[in-house]
Amino acid sequence: MSKIVITEFMDETFLPNLRERHEVIYEPDLVDREDQLYALLHDTGGLIVRNRTSVGRALLDNAPNLSAIGRLGVGLDNIDITLCKERGIEVYPALGANNTAVAEYVVAALLILFRGAFNATSHVIEGKWPRTALIGKEISGKTLGVIGYGGIAREVGTRATVMGVRVIAYDPYVSNDNSFVGSAALVQLDELLTASDAISLHLPLTSETRGLISHEHLAKMKPGSVLINTSRGGIVDEGALVAALRSNRLSGAAIDVYEHEPLTEVEARQFEGIDNLILTPHIAGITEEANARISEMIVKKMINHFRH
Repeated sequence: MSKIVITEFMDETFLPNLRERHEVIYEPDLVDREDQLYALLHDTGGLIVRNRTSVGRALLDNAPNLSAIGRLGVGLDNIDITLCKERGIEVYPALGANNTAVAEYVVAALLILFRGAFNATSHVIEGKWPRTALIGKEISGKTLGVIGYGGIAREVGTRATVMGVRVIAYDPYVSNDNSFVGSAALVQLDELLTASDAISLHLPLTSETRGLISHEHLAKMKPGSVLINTSRGGIVDEGALVAALRSNRLSGAAIDVYEHEPLTEVEARQFEGIDNLILTPHIAGITEEANARISEMIVKKMINHFRH
């Protein structure tokens, strides 16, 4: 029997299956109690985290017996993968488990940003009737550019295509020979930026992608286009995005991820007063169904790991 520590929330339905086989410490707020977390890790064999738990040298030095990390999600930028490999620690992400949730979020954001009528509730209650001010656009016939063309982006493309949207994609690691390219046309980044009515980001945060969507790239985007980021904060220069929105270079944005999470008061204030802006707290990939799939997948991976 191994000791497994879980530092952030998961679907508790799957905990009994894990507890039948291992000692489990499940404290969803442990991520905010670093000293207590480190104290628990000295005899811990397994660790389950989401994106807020920083699994770097400081944590790993306090976990000499750690052999497995389950990631309740897909992004691995909060885990020092190189150091884990050096120490023989297996890392298990929940690949594919939240594809549907993120894809549905992106399509919903696309519809809301283009239509522009869904913030009218308070006006209507006040007796106002701003019909002409709220005449929006249809997404049918528009071009959606996806940057990064992995599983989630392909799910987005499938749904958007059904709704009459032309989908183009940029991914330097994908060629037209790949069988999963589907109906998306692969193009270069500059062509995607200038041709897209909307751009959705689906990239990991790496040294190559950090700051990718900069002043320079935002300036190349089609005037009046919109940006959706459900991938990772740090890929978009937030200051440059705010400037592009305030100058009306972009007509809207949906942002689910940020350079620092949660946003500080100062960081949040920069977004105040911007029209047609959707800000959500890193929730695109978390629905009841996705949380269940993710939790079940990671529990199974951890059980299988310690079985061998």
